Amino acid sequence: MTQPTPGLSGSHHRIITGQNGAVHMESTTTAGRILRGIEFARPGGGAPLLLDLYLPAADPARGPASGAPRPAVVHFHGGGWRTGERSSLGPTVDSFGLSPIEQLVDAGFVVASADYRLTDTATFPAQLHDAKAAVRWVRAHAADYDVDPGRIYAWGDSAGGHLASLVGLTAGSAAFADDGGTGTADGVAAVVAWYPPTDLVRMGAQARPDAVASADDPGSREALLIGARPADAPDKATAASPLTYVHTGAPAFLLIHGTDDRFVPAAQSTALAGALEDAGAAVELLLLDGADHMWSTPDGSSAAAETATAATLDFLRRQSEH
Repeated sequence: MTQPTPGLSGSHHRIITGQNGAVHMESTTTAGRILRGIEFARPGGGAPLLLDLYLPAADPARGPASGAPRPAVVHFHGGGWRTGERSSLGPTVDSFGLSPIEQLVDAGFVVASADYRLTDTATFPAQLHDAKAAVRWVRAHAADYDVDPGRIYAWGDSAGGHLASLVGLTAGSAAFADDGGTGTADGVAAVVAWYPPTDLVRMGAQARPDAVASADDPGSREALLIGARPADAPDKATAASPLTYVHTGAPAFLLIHGTDDRFVPAAQSTALAGALEDAGAAVELLLLDGADHMWSTPDGSSAAAETATAATLDFLRRQSEH
């Protein structure tokens, strides 16, 4: 059984049986309902992939026939593709108690935070297939949860930001088609990515002198993702890089990165922002001076995390009004 999500204390829980006999835990909070542990895919007939679905509190003014379904955000967690848990923003951000997911729910968004296969189970592109499957699940069940299928957005932090970016840039791509013949679209209307790896080919060379690790190190997170050191397998590194798929007509992007990030160089976000701008896509880049990965700062404050969360809410609100 999954543990209560940070920032959502005081919930009331019950176990319920959903579609196809799936069992998940339902919580009720002041923000609404949380349906935890919903199976959305079972790749290759193996272990199920689960998501937590956060639903805003009921609004008496909004009924099934209100004609105003809600926007939705599909969130992908970080952890270097090798660790991490759905509904987490990483230990540092979680410890600040800001609860960005709950803030989105309070703002009227449905949020689905999804699993994906980690690198101890599969290498790329398995993770992208799983991320796309989560988006398709939300779209296929839009009517069940009062979601507008045209206002589904992707958001992720670190490795999750990499996946969110790829989801946004490879919508409908035959190279990553894996929908089981459902025909459900895998595109999203906008992307928010916090400190995402975007160019695995150049990432190692961009590492700071005080970097915790370099992408070109043996056994690096990036090497585990593609099954080889990026420097030794540039074709694989290119195929796994969001920068490769930038095109005219890409969805709107918000990229947020700390200038002192020792895990993912800030140049990864600036490069993607520049490429999107050159392609004529809408992109906003926010660089937070002095912030490290997971919005750590020398004074230990939550200021950078608060700024990133506020910018994310503002961007998604504006996108949802289109």
